[in-house]
Amino acid sequence: MTGTLANPLNFALIGAAGYIAPRHMAAIKETGNRLIAALDPNDSVGIIDSFFPDADFFVEFERFDRHIDKLRRRGAGIDFMSICSPNYLHDAHMRFALRAGANAICEKPLVLNPWNIDGIAEIEVESGRRVFNILQLRLHPAIQELRRRVAAAPAGKVFDVDLTYLTSRGHWYYTSWKGDIAKSGGVATNIGVHFFDMLAWVFGRRLDSRVHLLQADAASGLLSYERARVRWFLSINQDHLPEAAKTAGKRTYRSILIEGEELEFSEGFTNLHTESYRDILSGGGFGIEESRASIEAVHDIRTAAPLGLVGDYHPLAAAAKD
Repeated sequence: MTGTLANPLNFALIGAAGYIAPRHMAAIKETGNRLIAALDPNDSVGIIDSFFPDADFFVEFERFDRHIDKLRRRGAGIDFMSICSPNYLHDAHMRFALRAGANAICEKPLVLNPWNIDGIAEIEVESGRRVFNILQLRLHPAIQELRRRVAAAPAGKVFDVDLTYLTSRGHWYYTSWKGDIAKSGGVATNIGVHFFDMLAWVFGRRLDSRVHLLQADAASGLLSYERARVRWFLSINQDHLPEAAKTAGKRTYRSILIEGEELEFSEGFTNLHTESYRDILSGGGFGIEESRASIEAVHDIRTAAPLGLVGDYHPLAAAAKD
């Protein structure tokens, strides 16, 4: 199902005021489709004018629901519903999309708990529609090349990997839904789930998970996969940045060290949402089962009892510990 300028597909979007929503709006436009309805309880959505000024906008779900149903009954229903709402609402909004006769394109994390995937799978069967998850790192050329490199390595080779990701957030973060672990899943889920998806996609089945640090602003641990041992560290606290990053005035730091060698993937992120949409609309895309490994990983991290700084832990964990 691919839209064209002559025959665009109809899209709706939930979570239009969110940080990631403009990337979805751009992807809808760049794939030749149209956004005809959007929803967000926050009305700071002027960005819509840059993409689809004629889109209908709603701040109340009930009116949005009625509008979507009216379009369906007129034979002009929604083909795809893009979901950019807070993490804890993804499950409900995917269910709504499927029952409204639309396919869903959902931001990560797909859901917060692994068992929620099973319920979505049942409604996919009932509705005859599908849910696709944005797992854009799988489309990054450097990550794809890494996957090929690992596949070509001698059988039994286990890579030593250090994964580090820091993205500074201000005081607002803790007041918003993102600072509520019941709504966001915590740091490991909110900023790390796409990395955990990438690790499983590249290095195979997860064998073990040890959590050394688990707090509101940072998390760290050791993951074992069939083809890798991964020391990982995630943080939203700018004080945890490496000194070189602080000196350079940076607020974000991203690094993947493989056998001591830096994987360069700082570029190439700009258009990955559009590439994800193109993949989905051309018959590809990543379905709900492909999200299961990462959802299980972050759930296990979130519910773990931290071991403390023992064993083989990430070097930055010591400086971050409360």
